[in-house]
Amino acid sequence: MDAVQECDVLVVGGGPAGSTIAALLAREGRSVVLLEKEHHPRFHIGESLLPGNVELFDKLGVRDQVEKIGMPKFGIEFVPPDLDYCSYVDFSEGWDPTKDSAWQVRRSELDELLFRNAAKVGAVAMEGARVREIDFDSTGATVQADLDDGARRTWRARFVVDASGRDTVLANKFKCKQKNPKHNSTALFGHFRNARRLEGKREGNISICWFEHGWFWFIPLADGTTSVGAVCWAYYLKARDKPLKEYFFDTIAMCPELHDRLKDATLVDDKVHATGNFAYSSTHATGERYLMLGDAYTFIDPMFSSGVFLAMQSAFDGAKLVQTALDRPAELPAAREALETRMRVGPRDYSWFIYRVTNPTIRDMFMHPQNIFNVKQGLMSLLAADIHQGWYYRRSLWMFKVVYYFVSMLNWRRTYEGWKRHRFNIRDMGMLRGETIQK
Repeated sequence: MDAVQECDVLVVGGGPAGSTIAALLAREGRSVVLLEKEHHPRFHIGESLLPGNVELFDKLGVRDQVEKIGMPKFGIEFVPPDLDYCSYVDFSEGWDPTKDSAWQVRRSELDELLFRNAAKVGAVAMEGARVREIDFDSTGATVQADLDDGARRTWRARFVVDASGRDTVLANKFKCKQKNPKHNSTALFGHFRNARRLEGKREGNISICWFEHGWFWFIPLADGTTSVGAVCWAYYLKARDKPLKEYFFDTIAMCPELHDRLKDATLVDDKVHATGNFAYSSTHATGERYLMLGDAYTFIDPMFSSGVFLAMQSAFDGAKLVQTALDRPAELPAAREALETRMRVGPRDYSWFIYRVTNPTIRDMFMHPQNIFNVKQGLMSLLAADIHQGWYYRRSLWMFKVVYYFVSMLNWRRTYEGWKRHRFNIRDMGMLRGETIQK
């Protein structure tokens, strides 16, 4: 075993959250070690970014690089299961019209770009390093990782950042991870060539298509391929009685508009993926010597493409906490309390809509967006990840909920039936482990 190496901060996980906070702290002169268990480029889902990401890329100095690999995205298309038209909304309709666009990206490319940037600005970035043990004491932590060549390395860190994604290294260690009882979904997805896209400026927009057992994403990428996935209630995938690829195509057939867009398309590498998208959260995100970011802290349904934004924003906020912990420990309790509150804002706001998105009332409001009481501006600010606006954003989002509850009460029978269906859909079917199947 090599000698123990020392660093100010050790970051577990080289995805958007880990690479972002490693770059920010290294730029401030901190000695940072960034450990990624795999090797970039590696496959990852979550390819749709939000306008809120753009400012963060600017601050990291990588916006031009992201733009080169991205497909411009200006808004969202909603495709209903029972109407003969679609609804289109633009990010520019939010409170800040300058937050009007983002990109669709291959995550393998984006994640590698951010990881290399962290190394460029001074972090020691290692791939093929799987963290096995983290032991805390009063002055820091001892971290052990196994390398691809079989060697084991040990670091002594003053502070540990867990950005391990759904591995949730610290949440598992502290047994503070809780399954979300209000949501229970799985996903089937693959990439297609020659899918029919929207035309003109809308070509790069994400399409959200409802169907009987959940919803689809349709994400056009810059290389000409299109990411297509079905987020289903767990019972639906649990009932699979045929090969995964065949089941996926049968599922696509349940959405006529999507089926038509893919009628001349071919599946890339003949590969379909399946994964459990079980929502969860941790009871807390911070400690005296540690911090959990992104999916290592909480995971919500990906319907509104919030994952990369929440991961990167938590990294920017978390970097300030780490500096406080290292330089001004007397201020840490207050800083932790403030960050815990802030990190719950995004997941809370998005989750309120996600829990209700299959309800006919919400669907109607998305299909017929009106700006009474500025509710559309509030909704579009949320969908653009402009979630830390002032009171006017909060007021418009609150008014959206008021209108929702009012319409729900007027249609109480429909609301009650929707609530019953949701209760049925989220029943626990047992955990589905992630898998990749090629047939």
